[in-house]
Amino acid sequence: MLAWGFVFLLTIIIHTTDSLSYALRLGGLRARRIGLALTVAGMLLLVSRTSNMAQGPLLGGMVDQAKAAAQVGGTNIRLELYMHGVLLAATVGTILAILLYPTVVRMSARWIVHLEHTGSIPALVRHLMLRSRWKHAGYYIKRPTWSMLTSLISGAIPKRLIILNITVTAIYTTGVVSALYASFLWPAQGTAMSMSSGLINGVATVLLTLLIDPRLAVLSEKTLRGELPLTRMNSMYGWMIMSRLAGTLLAQLLLVPLAIWLGWVMS
Repeated sequence: MLAWGFVFLLTIIIHTTDSLSYALRLGGLRARRIGLALTVAGMLLLVSRTSNMAQGPLLGGMVDQAKAAAQVGGTNIRLELYMHGVLLAATVGTILAILLYPTVVRMSARWIVHLEHTGSIPALVRHLMLRSRWKHAGYYIKRPTWSMLTSLISGAIPKRLIILNITVTAIYTTGVVSALYASFLWPAQGTAMSMSSGLINGVATVLLTLLIDPRLAVLSEKTLRGELPLTRMNSMYGWMIMSRLAGTLLAQLLLVPLAIWLGWVMS
């Protein structure tokens, strides 16, 4: 139970930091320093990847314990519930990111300017650790408001990007979890199943690389050149993080079907 608690917490951290990368990109646009924004976003991704490194062995240990229990007459119901709990943590992490989103957008613009002055990430971290730098932090704190949501609905809705982002997020969220669950359902091919998440995540990677990231990059460049208003990108990134939330919910429905599909492919 303790291990599952750590997995739940790490999953929240992973999806909070991943989702907040949208806030950093928007902050970079507002500061007109998109390249530096991607560097700062790399700090968040480092936190996410480090959490992933710790999460993997814990999840694998949970599956091994379930396999041992099944050999003495246990069932897979409890493991399946735990796996759905991991996906729930992804939703919780995304909701937390949505709550922090307006604040991080405002703060990230300042972080990016400070990075330009300090010249490196370690120097930026030392700079931000000074107590004097946080005296006016309250000015940047901003909670989400209903008007933010209504502005999304009233503006142009990027339906294609929303559908693609929901799909990619759902696949990424459940890819490893489904592979581990498949290794429990087909213990004879357990190693092959647990290593087969690439079959699922590969589809998401293709969609992200070919269809989503290039579109966001083009719109960002047009915004920097003044061809698009900044409000368009405010709405775009707002829809991206909201569609990411929808993707984590869709992942709940895909957990078992993808595990069965992997079992069919690998058997």
